[in-house]
Amino acid sequence: MTRETLEASARTLVAITAVWLATLGGMYAPASGAEPALPPGLQAEPQEPALPPGLEGAGSEPSLPVGLDPPAPEQPPLPEGLGEAPARAEASEPEAQPGTPLRLAGFWEARAGARLRESEHERRSAIGETRVQLDLETAATGATFRLVADLLYDGLADTHAVDLETGQGYLDLREANALFSPAAWADIKAGRQILTWGTGDLLFINDLFPKDYVAFFTGRDEAYLKAPSDALKVSGFSPWFNADVVYTPRFDADRFITGERISYYDPAQGRIVGRDTDLQVQRPQDGSADDEWALRLYRNLGAYEVALYGYDGFWKSPAGMDPGTGQATFPRLAVYGASLRGPLGPGIAHLELGRYDSRDDPGGDDPLVRNSEARLLLGYEQEAARNLILGLQVYLERLEDYDAYRDTLPAGMPARDELRRVVTLRATWLTLSQNLRWSLFAFYSPTDRDSYARPKVSYRIDDHWTAELGGNLFHGEEPHTFFGQLEDNANAYAALRYGY
Repeated sequence: MTRETLEASARTLVAITAVWLATLGGMYAPASGAEPALPPGLQAEPQEPALPPGLEGAGSEPSLPVGLDPPAPEQPPLPEGLGEAPARAEASEPEAQPGTPLRLAGFWEARAGARLRESEHERRSAIGETRVQLDLETAATGATFRLVADLLYDGLADTHAVDLETGQGYLDLREANALFSPAAWADIKAGRQILTWGTGDLLFINDLFPKDYVAFFTGRDEAYLKAPSDALKVSGFSPWFNADVVYTPRFDADRFITGERISYYDPAQGRIVGRDTDLQVQRPQDGSADDEWALRLYRNLGAYEVALYGYDGFWKSPAGMDPGTGQATFPRLAVYGASLRGPLGPGIAHLELGRYDSRDDPGGDDPLVRNSEARLLLGYEQEAARNLILGLQVYLERLEDYDAYRDTLPAGMPARDELRRVVTLRATWLTLSQNLRWSLFAFYSPTDRDSYARPKVSYRIDDHWTAELGGNLFHGEEPHTFFGQLEDNANAYAALRYGY
C-alpha cells in the first residue's frame, strides 16, 4: 500500500467523520457555562486501585481488574511531572503549529491466534484479523485537530456493520477531536479521545474510563485495552494545583464480555456460558441523567505527585439485573479516591485508594445490585539489572455491608470473599541491543486461588517491521472466580506489524 493510497484513504476518512464530529460538537454545547462542581465526597476520599469489573463471582459481568487501565508501558516511566512543581498538565500530544501540514502516521498489522483447548462454548480460533491504522493530525490557528481510525477486517466477526460504541465492524474510530487553549492557563479537548489517569499497571481504581476486555483477553495489542470516550476534557493549571474535568454527555460503558468471543460464568444459570447465551443488557436511557463526570486535582510536592479523584456515573460493566426483564444493568456509581507516586530507594513506588459508592444499593441488601467497595493498590518498580525492569503490585478489594450481602444472597449462588487480594508481577527484559523484548505480566489471587499470565516476546526487525508472539493463560480452582471462569479462553497468538 503506497503512501499516496494511504493519504487518499485518510482524506476519505476525514470526510466520513466530518458529520460525526459535527453531531458530537452539539453534545458539548451545554458544557460551556459554569465550571462543574466537585463530585460529592471527593475531598475526603482516596483514589483508584480498581480491579476487573465483574471480578466478583456473583451477578455482574466478568471484567478485568477495576482500573485495568491502558496498558502501562512495559518499561515504566518516571512519575508524571516528577521533579519540580507541575507545569501544564500532561502534555499529551505535541501541539502542531499553525500552518503545519497534515501529519500522517500509523501501521498495518495482521494478527492470528487460537485457544489452547477445545471448548463447547466458543470457536477454536481466538483472533484472526488485519487492520490499517491512520493517524492524522493538523493545526489551524489556535487549534490542533486529530483523527485516529482503524480500518479492520475481522475474520471471526458475525457482522461487519460499524458500531462505534462497541468497536465492531470494519471501522473503529479511536480518536476524532480538537484541542485548543482559550487562555494561557487552560486547555480544552473536545471529541472522541483516549483518556486515562491513576498509578496502577493494568489495575485501575480511579480510572473510570472505558476498557475493552475482549480485546485484552483475545490477543490484541495492549493499547487496545483502552476504549475511546466521547467527551469534553477541560484542564486548568495554576501554581497551587492543576485540575482535569472530564464530562461525558452520554454514558460510555466498557466493551465487556458478552459470551460472543469469551466464555464466562453466569451465576443466574450456575454454569459457564458462551456463544450459546445471548447476554441482554439495559443501558442507562434517561437522556437528562445518563452522563458522567470525572475530576482530578493534582500537584507535585517535591519529587512526589499527589492527586485526588472523583467520579459520578455508573458501573462501567454490568453490575446489576432488572428483575422485570432479566436484563443486565449498569447501576449508579460514585467513586472518591487519591494517589501518591514518587521515588523510593532505587525505584518508584505508588499508592492508590478508592471508595466505590454503589448508589442504587446503599445498604448492601439488594442482591440484584453490586455492593459498595473499598480498594487499595500498592506498587513498586525498579531496574533490577541492566535492561531488566521488575514491577510488583498488591491489590486489596473489600466488599462493604458483607453481612447484608450474605443474608440476601440467593440460594445456590457462590459467595464472594469479604476481602479479595491480588498480586501482580511485571518483568521486562531487553536483549539484542534492545530489539528483542521479553515480557511477562502475571496476576495471582491467593483468596480466589486463580491466576492469569500474559507472556510475550517481540522482535524489532528494522525501523518499520515488528514481529510478536504471546499468550493469555488462565487458571482457577473454582469456575466462578474471576480468572477461573476464563480457563477455557487460554490462547496463543502471533502478530506482524509494519509501522509508517
